Amino acid sequence: MKNLKYKKVEAFVFRLWEREVSGEKISPKETEILEKWKIHVEKDLNETGSKESKERILFALEPYFAQPTAGHHNIGFKKYIYQVAAVILLLLSFGGIFTYYTFFKPDVYIAESVNRKVYLADGSVINLFPGAELMVEKSFPADTRIVGLKGDAIFSVAKSKIHPFIVNADGFSTKVLGTVFKISQSGNDKAVDLYEGKVAVSSDGVPVYFLKPHQKWTNFGVPRTAAVLSISPEKNSGKNVSALLSLSFNDVSLEEVVEVLQKNYQISIKYPKEVSGKKITADFTGGSTDENIDALAFILDLEVKKENNIYILKK
Repeated sequence: MKNLKYKKVEAFVFRLWEREVSGEKISPKETEILEKWKIHVEKDLNETGSKESKERILFALEPYFAQPTAGHHNIGFKKYIYQVAAVILLLLSFGGIFTYYTFFKPDVYIAESVNRKVYLADGSVINLFPGAELMVEKSFPADTRIVGLKGDAIFSVAKSKIHPFIVNADGFSTKVLGTVFKISQSGNDKAVDLYEGKVAVSSDGVPVYFLKPHQKWTNFGVPRTAAVLSISPEKNSGKNVSALLSLSFNDVSLEEVVEVLQKNYQISIKYPKEVSGKKITADFTGGSTDENIDALAFILDLEVKKENNIYILKK
């Protein structure tokens, strides 16, 4: 609508109303602008917003469709009613669209090929990584500050003891009062790295985990799995090394459980193929490698034999 000569869209709609009443034809240029506008706004208008807009329009038009009592002016009166109804429909359609875009449609920030910083109204700063997308409701900041995230981003959240900040990501959420953390999402792999402050991470089917600085929450790419790692720099190389602090599974196949255990404990586990699909629910927090493998064998009703770093589960 940048090419409109009218200062306000209301003026443009009112001009169309004048044309409707007087019978004057709408110019091809104005028709072209209307069509382009319609395509533009309807492309992003979601199903809920469209439904609400239609309901408001029908409700507002209802009084105009009452049957006239009688009289020789019925034809002219009906024509006038239809003209008024058409104008009201046009005004309400534009009004509904503008109301949705102005007051309801979330603001969306996208980092396309480079990082992008987003500054929120509460003072929080989000650094979006390439390909990431941040959704912020028009009501932000409210009593609870809620945003949506697709992709990876680092959050520096403005502190507030009474207004929690929640990031809803793909299948998990992170709740904070004020801190710095990173959210990573790649396929099924989900992770939260905490740099300072404190966060609570929740995901479907697993307990809520509270992270301290230099800790990481991850699901290792396996749904209904959660682990907390301690991240610290190695003395000689300075590279970050991780240590497993807690690990839990909720209704996860044995095959996936074994993959996670082998990767984190640097071991090999052999087991009967017929039990690979068995669902495992277990918390391996606090146990040694031997104790956790013994616990897994107990759940499967199997015996365990150890040969160096190889654990053999058998009947």
